[in-house]
Amino acid sequence: MHTIAVLALDGVIPFELGIPARIFAAAGGSRYQVITCSLDGRPVRSDADFSIAVEHDASALAAADTVVLPPSEDHAGVTAPEHLPAGVREALASVRPGTRIVSICIASFVLAAAGMLDGRRATTHWLQADRFRRSFPRVRLEPEVLFVEDGDILTAAGGAAGVDACLHLIRRDHGSAVANQAARKCVVPPWRDGGQAQYIERPIPEPGTEGTAPTRAWALERLHEPLQLDDLAAHAGMSRRTFTRRFRAEVGMSPGQWLIRQRVELARHLLESSDLSVDRIAARAGFGTAASLRLHMRTMCGVSPHAYRRTFRQAA
Repeated sequence: MHTIAVLALDGVIPFELGIPARIFAAAGGSRYQVITCSLDGRPVRSDADFSIAVEHDASALAAADTVVLPPSEDHAGVTAPEHLPAGVREALASVRPGTRIVSICIASFVLAAAGMLDGRRATTHWLQADRFRRSFPRVRLEPEVLFVEDGDILTAAGGAAGVDACLHLIRRDHGSAVANQAARKCVVPPWRDGGQAQYIERPIPEPGTEGTAPTRAWALERLHEPLQLDDLAAHAGMSRRTFTRRFRAEVGMSPGQWLIRQRVELARHLLESSDLSVDRIAARAGFGTAASLRLHMRTMCGVSPHAYRRTFRQAA
């Protein structure tokens, strides 16, 4: 049983507070135990018209395997170490080394003020990105992505990105089949890669222009084919330059990077759910050779296809 402690601070936003309990419970009751706590075990004020009562205090953090920090309306004002309340600092200091730590939305300000993000990659809500960058220059901020995982710390951009981050952790712990099942129970998309762009305010497209979503859907049905940038641009009816620019604006990465990620995700699914050889999986995922699949699996997942399959077969 993997224990997840969720720390509710004064002014907590109820939607994000409820994400861990909802998503991890959907993975199956025997896999995760979610405990919600406050600093002193007393009710906390929310940013809505009600308070939230909890049954645990911050001592729960010391025994947790994962600690989740949902955002509070006050967190964007924590722009320096001296702004961090002593109780919050003590609670975070009680977390055991090696414990997985997750912040949702502007709760990343709290982790940064505690010095936990120094030298690490992280993200936050796009509306507060400039303030975050000015306040914490030692953090390698990636403001346009949904979530960032750097070692044992994961920062999510906010709102629904917290759902994506929790599903990502379930997928890491138990594989894509369990994560997809949890997503179906919660009626949410089963997978949005962390590198996908946040829904940032952008200029309204010129009349007559269309996005790249139809071409992405078309490509997902043809991952086994040797798709090139010219093929994608032609399907979208755009020049290479225009397609690449619009694709990056919508997705947050180049078409080539996106294709590799989708192919690795397909390969992961086949490794977990089928008995196909690595060579056949490489062909079905569009990598051509097992050597190419191994290279990209090691780059994105840190393990070889055989090691990945063995890990999730043992978990199953």
